[in-house]
Amino acid sequence: MFLTKEATRLALEGVATAVACDGCPPLADLVDRYAKADGRYLVCPICFDARKLDKRQLIEAAELGGTVPMWQWIGDDGATTFSY
Repeated sequence: MFLTKEATRLALEGVATAVACDGCPPLADLVDRYAKADGRYLVCPICFDARKLDKRQLIEAAELGGTVPMWQWIGDDGATTFSY
């Protein structure tokens, strides 16, 4: 998952803790499930640095990386995007 703008904060320890709606699982549970399924977060370094965030607080499944590593990960195949 490529995180940009304010979403970069989701890759920090202790940030994804809310519950989005009645009946929804806590965001912390969703982040944990994603990591256990070998999900990775590629965090835009420009967006991250612009917010003066601390790299030492990145969750284990997250790393800083911009468009070059994103395109390398996508490869020659198409990619599905979901943005909200």
